[in-house]
Amino acid sequence: MTQEMKKGRISELVKLQRDFFMTHETKNVKFRIESLKKLKNAVLKYENRINDSLKKDLGKSVFESYATEIGFLLEEISYHIRHLKKWAKPTGIRTDIVNFYSKSFIVHEPFGVSLIIAPWNYPFQLLIDPLIGSISAGNCAVLKPANYSQNTAETIQEMIGETFDEKYICVVPGDRKVNQELLDQRFDYIFFTGSPELGKIVMEKASANLTPVSLELGGKSPCIVEDDANLDIAARRLVFGKFLNAGQTCIAPDYLLVNSRVKTKLINKIKQCIILSFGKDPAKSPDYGRIINDNQFAKLTKLIATGDVIFGGEFDKHERYISPTIFDNVSSDDPVMKQEIFGPILPIITYNNLDEAISLINSKEKPLAFYLFTSSSKKQKMVLLRTSSGGCCINDTIVHLTNPKMPFGGVGNSGMGAYHGKYSFDTFSHHRSVLSKTTLFDIPLRYPPYKEKIKLIKKIFK
Repeated sequence: MTQEMKKGRISELVKLQRDFFMTHETKNVKFRIESLKKLKNAVLKYENRINDSLKKDLGKSVFESYATEIGFLLEEISYHIRHLKKWAKPTGIRTDIVNFYSKSFIVHEPFGVSLIIAPWNYPFQLLIDPLIGSISAGNCAVLKPANYSQNTAETIQEMIGETFDEKYICVVPGDRKVNQELLDQRFDYIFFTGSPELGKIVMEKASANLTPVSLELGGKSPCIVEDDANLDIAARRLVFGKFLNAGQTCIAPDYLLVNSRVKTKLINKIKQCIILSFGKDPAKSPDYGRIINDNQFAKLTKLIATGDVIFGGEFDKHERYISPTIFDNVSSDDPVMKQEIFGPILPIITYNNLDEAISLINSKEKPLAFYLFTSSSKKQKMVLLRTSSGGCCINDTIVHLTNPKMPFGGVGNSGMGAYHGKYSFDTFSHHRSVLSKTTLFDIPLRYPPYKEKIKLIKKIFK
């Protein structure tokens, strides 16, 4: 399909979905549950294809693909299927005295036609997970997979095309020009996952039609390791979170702040854990991923050249391989601290007291995730009180997003809006307040002439 044909086709698809939405079929809870079941069966059917695609795009192992993308989504779909009937019911609200003898409730209704734009680092999960919320809330959806993860995009297009009618859910592949054309359309909701820079463009485009948006962005997520932390566990969990998907994770620990009293011990343990996880030559490990493309590879290797490398630093352009790499003696003015790394490079900054670490974190934009390793509940409370982030994990990394009962999302520069579990349903729903009032009687207090009614109205509102 040519680019020109795509342009015309996009507006046709949006109109087709809007017309279908106006039939009100998607609002039927039974229809939504059946659609979720279809999606789940499609994921199971395409599981091997998805694994192969993720391997080609990012070098992911079958275990990593299942744990972070496929299995994660299957659990999410099942959670929605179990709870959707309850979520979709109108929520009864206690009526205030002013509206005596009335019925108050909230109707959870879909926005209409949603646009979901996904990034390349978790190209399957981060496209299908928002789709679950869109289906659950009763919307139609246009899906835009990441162009960089081409193999996964093609698999998704085939899977969705085989499972759903395009008037309900469709996939529009392509480059940034296609993104621009999509954003020029009028949607009822836009869900975007990507960089803060692109998030600003999405928000600007959405403002033309006052379209509500969710922006799941990123930023430099810090990790603090205090001197009272369990260093063995801290090192193992830090290595897991940092080098998962070769560091190409929006909530990966971006930089490490370590108390000077335990710095040497922790670095040694991190090195040991890297070898334990990926062997002495991670290039040969079946569990270690690859960088998505040549441009990203070039950015990361250029960054490596600017740092004090104390571990790793090896790379292979042909394989798009970069070994787990540690920088020491890092300052907040170094190039590695000026941008989100999005790769297997761990900069280490030393601090002498916790106030220093907190001040450095607060001097930067609010991150998507925050990690703290300490055995002190007092320190945990203090750090939570004095910092802000989209989410936080204490004495672990990454795993806070796996609980479907908790919202996942950013704050400030790291995004707006949240999803997962019921929060996905809520995000893709308009919560409409309804007051149904009796006509059996009519209290004349609110009608003019008011005369001495002010005394009575003050008593009521008091």
